[in-house]
Amino acid sequence: MVQTAIPGHRRYASGQQFHLQFSDQHATVVEVGGGIREYTDCGRAVLESYPADNLADGAHGAPLIPWPNRIEDGAYDFDGITYQFPLTEPARSNAIHGLLRWVPWQGHRVDDASVTMTTTLYPSPGYPFLLTVEIDYRLGEEGLTVTTTATNDGTRACPYGTGQHPYLSAGTGSIDGAWLELDAVTRIRTDPVRALPSGEEPVAGTPYDFRRRTALAGVVLDDPFTDLTRGTDGRAWARLTGSDGRQVQLWVDQHYTVVQLYSGDSLSAAHSRTALAVEPMTCPPNAFRTKDGLIILQPGQKQTTKWGVRLR
Repeated sequence: MVQTAIPGHRRYASGQQFHLQFSDQHATVVEVGGGIREYTDCGRAVLESYPADNLADGAHGAPLIPWPNRIEDGAYDFDGITYQFPLTEPARSNAIHGLLRWVPWQGHRVDDASVTMTTTLYPSPGYPFLLTVEIDYRLGEEGLTVTTTATNDGTRACPYGTGQHPYLSAGTGSIDGAWLELDAVTRIRTDPVRALPSGEEPVAGTPYDFRRRTALAGVVLDDPFTDLTRGTDGRAWARLTGSDGRQVQLWVDQHYTVVQLYSGDSLSAAHSRTALAVEPMTCPPNAFRTKDGLIILQPGQKQTTKWGVRLR
């Protein structure tokens, strides 16, 4: 592996770059946010990238810890105490995508095809808990595998959820020329103003039934899906087929019970509808308030989750 140093001591906005290679696969993991900035196979994008000197708009590739998605008003109760997060989605009065997107992570156990990024989430007024997080990024015969382990290093139980925000690439075209498969039985409805859960509905007979390959032309998505159909190995799959006939396949393990689909319509012009975010999440939006799917880590307890992506 090459850890890039910037000539003249200039720094990238995304921090240190950790370049991974296995055969014809190349990936770059970054210091800022600990996310994956790019991933290609034989020169074809698997995950949509962003420039090293840009902010990761739309949370491109970012881990979402200690919660994915949104928390209503940024407030939640735990063990009889009310806590308040900063409203990082102020237009909707929500806190969104956790606390680790803009902090520096450290690279450990580095080799040509893998790196483990680590950081510590120290107690703060909104989250007075001590959480150590490791994310292992590894290229191999089956593509990219991402393993996240969180450890409660504090002296009291803490609420926890995790997710990540990869954008599956449709190749050189937009997602309007692509096709999607996601074997999910249920869509979590969200209100149009604040994008918070408002109920559930079966996907059968609706425009959100992606259990068979469905064209994405004109389809606008910012929706969570659950009741995922899984194989005997516990994995559930999403598959995006581009106009070039290549298929990006993303899998999640049994701990990821929700997949959020986002078509990127509200992103900058450079990224609007150029890729499809397929976000593994261990809980639905607003879980810190509703407790739906929320993980409670006891002191010393670890939680490990895995997802992966590949090009076929």
